[in-house]
Amino acid sequence: METMRREIVTVETEIQTSVKKVWAILTNPEHIVMWNQASDDWHTTKADNDLVVGGTFNYRMEAKDGSSGFDFKGKYTGINPYKELEFVLDDGRKVMINLQEVDTNKTRLTESFEAEDTFPVEQQKFGWQAILNNLKKYTEQKTMTERLRFETEIKANVEKVYTTMIDEVGYREWTSVFNPHSRFEGSWEKGADIKFIGMDEDGKEAGMFSRIKDNIRNEFISIQHLGILEQGDTELTSKENVLWEDGLENYTFIANGDSTILIVDLDSPTEYKEYFENTWPLALNKLKEICEQGV
Repeated sequence: METMRREIVTVETEIQTSVKKVWAILTNPEHIVMWNQASDDWHTTKADNDLVVGGTFNYRMEAKDGSSGFDFKGKYTGINPYKELEFVLDDGRKVMINLQEVDTNKTRLTESFEAEDTFPVEQQKFGWQAILNNLKKYTEQKTMTERLRFETEIKANVEKVYTTMIDEVGYREWTSVFNPHSRFEGSWEKGADIKFIGMDEDGKEAGMFSRIKDNIRNEFISIQHLGILEQGDTELTSKENVLWEDGLENYTFIANGDSTILIVDLDSPTEYKEYFENTWPLALNKLKEICEQGV
């Protein structure tokens, strides 16, 4: 008996962020429920996703007025992280998603699916494209960052400011403005991994895990953030992680006579901009007080 050949339909979008971030938002259930709908009167109420070959996914999609709903389910048949997803829907139709890195901060996502027989092909294409458009909108909003700059002049020489800033005791003191339990674990040497740790509202360890991208003594330190620490463990796929991944935090030390000008440049998620604009000046004032003691 000859198998019926289905029409292949392709939809596409370009997303202004890295392929790693698109992959995280495409596959993480915490994000899926935020973008997976074709129109504003529908939503995804729950998403389960076992992202392994042979694993299954199930997105519960419902009309917001409660009038109808269905399970969008399938099984993965191929996974190439950050590049391709292949899966088969419960009705046997095949779907392939391809991610292409156009440049560092632009990703082309192409999705090809076998059309079903109930609705016109153009209507199906419109619906799948609308979901991709929502994915694009949500991803770009969620991953948007701004480069913020903070600056202070400290009446102490560069050596003292540099040393105090990264000394274990000094670091705890000046960063207590961000978190009373702030500390670091690791090395400030170039290329070294380092953890920045505090306590969350439940009294559990939380923070960032990062890497020292560069460290020129008394001149410059660059920190590349890699992800979120939750309960002391690195977490690569959490909803918050996509906000911070690959963000830079740079410190520039400039000698100015007997004083030091310290400049901080950092990539801030848009939703944290107000917090940083209020808190970073307080932290730098704290560092200034510490360095100027006894001068």
